[in-house]
Amino acid sequence: MAAGIGIICVDGWIGGVFIHVRDHQSLLLGSETNQMAANRTRLSIWWPVGVFRFGRNGCDRACYSLGFRLVCFLWPRLCRGILHPANCRKGSRVKVSVSVHGRWHAFELATGLFERGKFGQLTTTYPGFIARRFVPVGMKIKSAVLLELRRRLYDHLKLGIRPDLAVARAFGRFAAHCLDDESDLLVGWSSATLEAIEPARSRGQKIVIERGSSHIVHQTDAMQQACDKYGLKFNGAEPGIVEREIKEYVLADAIAVPTLFAAETFANNGIDASKLIVNSYGVDMKRFYPLENSHDTKVPKIVFVGGVGIRKGVPQLLTAFGCLEREAELHLIGPIEAGFDRLLNKMLPSSGVSIHGSVASEKIPDILRSADIFCLPSLEEGFPLSMLQAMASGLPVVTTKEAGAEDIIAEGKEGMIVPAGDEEPLAGALAHLIDNIDVRRNMGLAARNRVASGYSWDNYVDRALAEYEKLLA
Repeated sequence: MAAGIGIICVDGWIGGVFIHVRDHQSLLLGSETNQMAANRTRLSIWWPVGVFRFGRNGCDRACYSLGFRLVCFLWPRLCRGILHPANCRKGSRVKVSVSVHGRWHAFELATGLFERGKFGQLTTTYPGFIARRFVPVGMKIKSAVLLELRRRLYDHLKLGIRPDLAVARAFGRFAAHCLDDESDLLVGWSSATLEAIEPARSRGQKIVIERGSSHIVHQTDAMQQACDKYGLKFNGAEPGIVEREIKEYVLADAIAVPTLFAAETFANNGIDASKLIVNSYGVDMKRFYPLENSHDTKVPKIVFVGGVGIRKGVPQLLTAFGCLEREAELHLIGPIEAGFDRLLNKMLPSSGVSIHGSVASEKIPDILRSADIFCLPSLEEGFPLSMLQAMASGLPVVTTKEAGAEDIIAEGKEGMIVPAGDEEPLAGALAHLIDNIDVRRNMGLAARNRVASGYSWDNYVDRALAEYEKLLA
């Protein structure tokens, strides 16, 4: 008499096939035999609860001992992932975990993956009860709440030393400790994923670093030069943050960036282009939409949304606006960067500029709908969500290549692209749109149609998932 066990693993669950051949000395697995046809064989199905035999005498339950021992041996190893597709790599199943210190666009990515059944867990510094306001019910969330509290205390009260590096390190350790064993791929935000890379890789996972801007060396150099021009102290990334990001770029299997310009800065700093994923962000078209006759205001209104400071080109915008010699309004929406207050007050034109400071996100759609022109003359950027939101709201856009304009704007169709740091072309573009209401309307309509053709969050998640699947293939 001979016996054998065949193990079947399907999406992490285990079953087994046992063939018991009577009066036969050979072991037969997975094939038909003459003995089976002659009813000389019994087929037993093994599940974790025991053994069931089927034969000429019907089904009788017996022989628990060997089956129980097999299950006790395999089950804990199954739970640790030895037989999980992350190691088996069957290719038909992808689960992605997302790790972010803060929010950024990680919640939109996690939501899209969750809705597609491709999600592992979300690791964040946001408290779970707050994170769940933005994501579907049932999503697995791990929260490092104290790190978010520490960061916000510094941002609002300036208590203690700047915590960026300490938070990045602590969150990296937290993410490493909370890794989801069932995931195939980890998407981690740059500067706060370094400690989790090797533990994730040891579990058979691929690592994608999400970098929402240009290469950190390019960003640092560009901002240092801009601050030097205006005599301002540069408060950019700490050297420890720069060092961490460079290590993450090297160790990651792929780096996701939002624009071709950002990808170009990585290539210029020695990163192989084949390692880069270029995936533009999305916008909620139901929240951001234009109003009828929104460009019929008597005084054209230019709106800027973002951090009010050097990086997003506010000095150039103020200078250009002061040279217009036309009746118009400029509204600056967003927090004033640290150390920029004095220069801002010095550069303000005598009239026409309104500084609103930080505004609740719920109010942004109405602000954009009330405007006529959107302007974001950034010196360095990722892919500003405010630009997509403005385009969805039917506004013509005046911006720069550095803000990712060439990925989404055809010059003169959806907006106008001007050289970063140059006030004269910026003033000319604004003057052209102020003087031509029909041009504003046509560009605004084209801008709305452009983002509607591939820049929803669903489009973003679909593109991301396609890249993840290629990475795992």
